[in-house]
Amino acid sequence: MTKGRLEAFSDGVLAIIITIMVLELKVPEGSSWNDLKPLLPKFLAYIFSFIYVGIYWNNHHHLFQTVKKINGSVLWANLHLLFWLSLMPIATEWIGATRFAENPVATYGVTLVMCAVAYTILENIIIKSEGESSKLKEAISSKFKEYASIVLYALGIVTSFFYPYLAIGFYYLTALMWLIPDKRIEKSLNQD
Repeated sequence: MTKGRLEAFSDGVLAIIITIMVLELKVPEGSSWNDLKPLLPKFLAYIFSFIYVGIYWNNHHHLFQTVKKINGSVLWANLHLLFWLSLMPIATEWIGATRFAENPVATYGVTLVMCAVAYTILENIIIKSEGESSKLKEAISSKFKEYASIVLYALGIVTSFFYPYLAIGFYYLTALMWLIPDKRIEKSLNQD
């Protein structure tokens, strides 16, 4: 399989995920600004998840700029990531519909941590597939951001049972870490 085919499939799945999330936003019954207020939690959840899916799409793109070959392990690792990302619409709808209640916020965090774990596994499998001298290995010699993300998600999950809005803060902080495309990969690619 070519790298382009894997990227096109992944792009399609991510586009469908975003489409499903936006379809959960319903048009208000009335025409006044006050009729929008009940939609606010769902809209905020959608914005938050849209940003997360966008972060994964952006970093997935950068990640695969370093890849030279695709094998079965890379395909399965990529599908593993897409599986966890495909749960984002459910988690998003639940936190929005419940106005960020404890269990939904914890479940959202579990989804986020599993996406992060799957992304880290994908990185590791690509490095293993391409060898220790791979461009990706050179670019991400430090995995601080990956492991820091997992720790922040875990803190959010634990916190969600007591202070769900603080948990959302941990998830938001993690998103801010990744909002700018991975400079480690860009720097490595620009050296060529």
